[in-house]
Amino acid sequence: MTDRIDCAVIGAGVVGLAVARALARAGREVVVLEAAETIGTETSSRNSEVIHAGIYYPIGSLKARLCVKGRDMLYAYLGEHGIEHRRCGKLIIATNGEETTLLRGLLKTGRKNGVGDLEWLDAAAVRGLEPSLRCRAALKSPSTGILDSHAFMLSLRGEAEGDGAAFAFHSPVDGGWVDGGRLILAVGGADPMRLSCRLAVNCAGLGAQNFAAAFEGLAGGSIPPLHLAKGSYFFLSGKAPFGHLIYPVPGAASLGIHYTRDLSGQGRFGPDVEWVEEIDYTVDHGRAGGFYEAIRRYWPDLKDGALRPGYSGIRPKIQIPGEAPADFVIQGPAAHGVKGLINLFGIESPGLTAALAIAEEVVAMLA
Repeated sequence: MTDRIDCAVIGAGVVGLAVARALARAGREVVVLEAAETIGTETSSRNSEVIHAGIYYPIGSLKARLCVKGRDMLYAYLGEHGIEHRRCGKLIIATNGEETTLLRGLLKTGRKNGVGDLEWLDAAAVRGLEPSLRCRAALKSPSTGILDSHAFMLSLRGEAEGDGAAFAFHSPVDGGWVDGGRLILAVGGADPMRLSCRLAVNCAGLGAQNFAAAFEGLAGGSIPPLHLAKGSYFFLSGKAPFGHLIYPVPGAASLGIHYTRDLSGQGRFGPDVEWVEEIDYTVDHGRAGGFYEAIRRYWPDLKDGALRPGYSGIRPKIQIPGEAPADFVIQGPAAHGVKGLINLFGIESPGLTAALAIAEEVVAMLA
C-alpha cells in the first residue's frame, strides 16, 4: 500500500522541525518522518545551546548569511513565545601574539558578515569584565546568547502540528525513487510502507548521506562524504567562574574548548574534536587531561579534579580532518537531478542558530 501526501520532511531535529513548521504555515500538507522515538535526539540536543552572532564564517557563505539572519529570527521567536534564553555575551580570547593577529582577522570578518556590535578589548579591559580570565586581547560579542534548545524544539513541533503537520516516529526512511513524477519513499520500522509525495526535504543530519545514497536516480557526485567529528563536554564542579561565554580563537575543525553554561548556571567546557568511524556518545574520562591543558591557557586557576564527564555530540562534517570548515549544503534539483527533492548536508554549528533562516531558504527553493 502506498499513501499519498504533499510533502515529507525526513528528520525531526531542529532544522527538520523548523522546515516542517515553515511548510505547514505555507499551507502545505506535511508529514515528518523520524527514525528515533522523539524529536531532536542527536546533534540538535548534543551541543552548547549557544545563539551564535555570525562572526567566524567565510564572507558570503551560507553559514554567515543564515547565521546572522537566523540569530535575529531566533531572538524574536524566543521572545514572542516566552522561551527561556539569555543574551549573556561572549568573549573570544587571544593568549599570544599569533592568536591576537587571528583575532583581528575575526573582527574584520565578523563586521563584513553584518555583526556590527563587536568590541575590541585589551587585557586590562578583559580583566575588568572577567577578573579570572588571562589573555592578551579579546573580542566581545554582545549578541551571543544561550537558549533552552529543547523548549525551542517543542515549540516548533507544536506550531507545525497546529498548522496540520503530522509526525511519524520510529519511521526510518530507507531510500526512494521517482515514479510518475512523484517521489516514493520507502519507510521502514515495525510497519514498513511506501509514501508517495510531491516534495521531500532531507533533514536527516547524520543520516542525510545514507538516505541520499539510497535514493535512486541522484546524479553521481552530488552527495558529499560524511565525516564524524565527536565532541565531548565536561561539567565544572562548583561556582561558574565567568559571566560571559569564553571562546578561544577557533581551530580548523571546531571553535575550540570553550566555556559555556546552561540557563541554570551549570558551567561546562567543550567540545573537543575526535574523528570517529561510528556514532558513540560515550564520554572518555581519559580526555580530561587535554581539557585541563587547554582551559588553563586562559583560566590558570582551574583546580585538579574540578571537571567531570558530561555528554558528547557528533558533528556531521563534510570536510576531511585538516581541511578548512565546509559551508552548509542546501541542494536542489539543479545539483542532483531529482525534481521536488531538497538535500541538506553538513548542517552543524551554527545550525541551531540558523534553523529558522534555513527553513525559510528551503521553502523559497521549493516555491
